[in-house]
Order: sequence, then C-alpha cells, then structure tokens
Amino acid sequence: MDKEGLAALDASIRNRALFYKAIYDEMCAELGETRAADMLRRAIYKRGLEIGKPFARFAPEDFEGLRKAFLDFVPGGDAVFAPKVEHCDKDSLRIRLGRCPLRDAWQAMGLPTGEVEHLCKIAGAVDEGTFAAAGFAVKNTTWKDGEPGCCHLTITRRA
Repeated sequence: MDKEGLAALDASIRNRALFYKAIYDEMCAELGETRAADMLRRAIYKRGLEIGKPFARFAPEDFEGLRKAFLDFVPGGDAVFAPKVEHCDKDSLRIRLGRCPLRDAWQAMGLPTGEVEHLCKIAGAVDEGTFAAAGFAVKNTTWKDGEPGCCHLTITRRA
C-alpha cells in the first residue's frame, strides 16, 4: 500500500474510533456506563468472531502459521499498527502492537487517560473474539498509560 493509501486507512480507523465514542456516549446516557460498556464489548467481540474464522485452520497448535497469517492480515501491516512478534514457539505467540489509530484518535480528542484506557479495553474485544473463533485462548492486555506500544496479545492453546 502506498503512502496515500496508508494515510487513508489510518484516517478511516481513527474515524471508527470517533464512531465508537459517539455510540458509547449515547448508550451510556440511556443505559449507564457499565451496561453500555458490556453491550459495546459484546458487539465488537462478535465482529471479532467473524474476523477469526479464517484463522481456525491453525488451531490448536500451529502458532507459526497463525503468526504469519495474522501479520499478513493486520490492516496496513507495519505502518499502521506496527505489530511486533515478541515470541513464537510451539506453545504460544506474543504480539505487541506498537501503535493504534483508535487510541491516537481518542487521545487527539483530549480524552482523559482513564477514559482512553477504558475505550481501548472495549475495542480490544475484537482481538478476543478473533482468537476465540480461531480456536485459541488469548489474553489481551490493552493500552495503559506509560506502557510501551498498545495492545499486547498472548495467544495460547485453548484448554
């Protein structure tokens, strides 16, 4: 993808962040913060379930195949989310996303750090759904202020 295409992709993902925030705010007004967060997480998780289906061919233990397929799938590759494989062996795969246009958009809005962290946790449900549908267990440690990068995914065999 050329530089112009990457910029458009980044802008599109940032726009998605603005939609998430607007939807979340409306849901909070109607349902309260807890119920709104739960509902939005469930919806985003369900989207992840659809995304993860093609990765199921790597379950239960082809972490090298999963690594390659997932990195090939990440929108914009290195330029947008900057995924870095920290570990990959026969038992697990760890990937840290170096940046995230969703988080960047929420920070650019001037949202307080705690709210950005909360929205990142909600949005991170997409990765949880993705790897669940693929047949793996995943621990998604979403962005925290002061931590390097963004989401940190630890993918293991499902128990």
